Formats: sequence, structure tokens, C-alpha cells
Amino acid sequence: MDSRRAAPQLGIVASSLVVVVLVVPYLVVDSAAVSSYYGAGTPTPWAAGLMALASVIIFAAGLKDRTDPETAAGAGVGLGLVVFLIALLWAVTVPSEVPLQLATDDPLVGPLTTGVVLEYHRWVLAAVSVLVPVAGGWYARALRLF
Repeated sequence: MDSRRAAPQLGIVASSLVVVVLVVPYLVVDSAAVSSYYGAGTPTPWAAGLMALASVIIFAAGLKDRTDPETAAGAGVGLGLVVFLIALLWAVTVPSEVPLQLATDDPLVGPLTTGVVLEYHRWVLAAVSVLVPVAGGWYARALRLF
């Protein structure tokens, strides 16, 4: 496996996954509820989503040699850390009762309900967002930058 190619590919997938996780609440509750849910934390998680989209571009540019791979790896680490810190700060500052107030017990798939999805959503976002700086670090390591 060529780490010089696999690391930015992981960065692209991880950054895209952050955006996908941000869209999930829109699929289970109405948009007004999602707006209050995303507004309950100190930073908005959409800032993390915006940085994740920029990370997709950076990792793809490094992968296709449209920018210096060392620069792309460094920017991937930096933006990845910003994505992770914003997502984590938001997850920690959202009051625990907010997702539960918005959720219902309507089943989605099997035992999975909207309550379960919204209860764990913020922590899943934080966990997924950590993959972005990890991919940037792996990319930098593959390029022997440290």
C-alpha cells in the first residue's frame, strides 16, 4: 500500500464523512429543530463542515499533484485540527437535554429511533472529525516531514 496515496484518500473520505454526518439530523427531524439543535452549542458545527470541505480540496490537490504534497499535508493537519476542535467544542457545549427535546420515539430502522440518532449524533461527529487530522498526520508522515 502506497501511503503517499492512501493518506490523502483517507483525508478526502474523512472530510466528506464529516459533511455527511452534519446532514443526518435533517433526515430524521424537521429543519427548524435542526437549526435550534445546531444553534445550541457555542460554535456552529457548520464551521467544521466548511473547513472539512476545504480539506477535501486540499487533500485532492495533494493527491493529484496540483499543489505541493508537503503543503497539502501541512494544510491537511492544520485544517483537520480546526475541524476536530470545532466539532468537539460544539459537542461539549450542547446541553444534553436539547437533542432529547427535539427527538421522538418514531422508529427509523429496527430499534433505531430519532431519539437515539440525535442523542449520539454530536459524539459521532466529534469522533469522525478526528479522522481528518489523523489523515493529515499520516500524509505528513508518509512524506517524511516528521
